[in-house]
Amino acid sequence: MSLGAPRLGLADVVDVIRRRPVSESEVVFAGRVWDVRSDTIDLGDAGTVVREYVAHPGAVAVLAVREDRGEPEILLIRQYRHPVGAEDWELPAGLLDVPGEPPVEAARRELAEEVDLVAGRWEELTSFTTSPGGLDEVITLFVASDLTDVADADRHVREHEEAGMPSGWVPLSVAVQAVLGGQVRNAPMMLGVLALAARRR
Repeated sequence: MSLGAPRLGLADVVDVIRRRPVSESEVVFAGRVWDVRSDTIDLGDAGTVVREYVAHPGAVAVLAVREDRGEPEILLIRQYRHPVGAEDWELPAGLLDVPGEPPVEAARRELAEEVDLVAGRWEELTSFTTSPGGLDEVITLFVASDLTDVADADRHVREHEEAGMPSGWVPLSVAVQAVLGGQVRNAPMMLGVLALAARRR
């Protein structure tokens, strides 16, 4: 990086989605949820390299928004995440693990299963890669509004880490303060909160 690099405009700051040629690819570890792959990649003039990464099906996350009490509020859940040894405040979320299921349908399913809500309105907010150096996961964030409760008889029975998850409605301004104050670390929640707050401004 140098001070002589050109100044870029909005039209320049767009990711280039173009996979480089892969001459070999193998699963070096097959996991219960995701695998680790090893690819041999042709980088052209830069030569050939081998990269190992987690192959992930992708995921969705949902900003459930209510505005019936004045300021917009979002619903957060707290779930134990063993790899980081913490109970994270998060958005309702889940894997794209149903073959052929569109992301918005996965988001509907996760909202109902994790927090017993149905939304009458859905809007895609953004999508992002979580750790592109070692993971091919893409998370799509949705805003869900016009909310109603799932009927008692239709509620999902939650198990394992999802059983007994605390949840609560947080004013959007308070969620922004928690993010900027370093009180939370969950990336999809942080990005979703800041993106929603910026859009609403």
